[in-house]
Amino acid sequence: MGAFLEVSNLHAAYGLTRVLHGISFAMQEGTITTLLGANGAGKTTLLRAVSGMVRRQGSVRFDGRPIETLATEEIARLGIAHVPDGRGTFFDFTTEENLRIGAYTRKDRQAVARDFERVYNYFPRLRERRHQQAGTLSGGEQQMLAIARALMLSPRLLLLDEPSFGLAPLVVQDIFRIMRSINEEEGVSVLLVEQNAALALDLADHAYLLETGEVVMSGSADTIRSNETVRRAYLGY
Repeated sequence: MGAFLEVSNLHAAYGLTRVLHGISFAMQEGTITTLLGANGAGKTTLLRAVSGMVRRQGSVRFDGRPIETLATEEIARLGIAHVPDGRGTFFDFTTEENLRIGAYTRKDRQAVARDFERVYNYFPRLRERRHQQAGTLSGGEQQMLAIARALMLSPRLLLLDEPSFGLAPLVVQDIFRIMRSINEEEGVSVLLVEQNAALALDLADHAYLLETGEVVMSGSADTIRSNETVRRAYLGY
């Protein structure tokens, strides 16, 4: 079976600053893959490169189709949803208006209505705050809204960047529990960037470790977790 997402010899840069140096990796459909590494390793840039948000060279194939020349909107239409670091919430819009923006590429109004119920079931707090201005939500609620907005695209692949950043531990546990449910119940694949390596490895099936824009280690989450170098550098024991 071919890879669901396959990246080969991927380079990316901001202006003259090169960030990714020939990265290659693959993930299977229905799985959760996490990208680990220190700040500046290139994890966020890799997500941006997959979704067409940064200048890139190399091969990116999604479900067998080359997408490296496509614009970000075209990539989104194929079913790749990106939840960026910083959440990207539209502060002046209500919660519900933010969710409608997530479904802007879709024409199937009945299915969109069903997906409103679906995301409200996952995130009941958003239902309670659906008429509230998004800028007045708590940090945890804004992160829930960012994920829910991405789900309104009805994605096959979710690119998730630092979902735990700045949030209380109990909120983080709740968000990761919901992400596991979305993966297991709906088969949505997840490519996760997460600074909390222990949390990421608990959720993921597979992991890649990045250093200075290159993949230096890969394997099952259990294999990476048991590696002595990873334990000392990223897990703290």
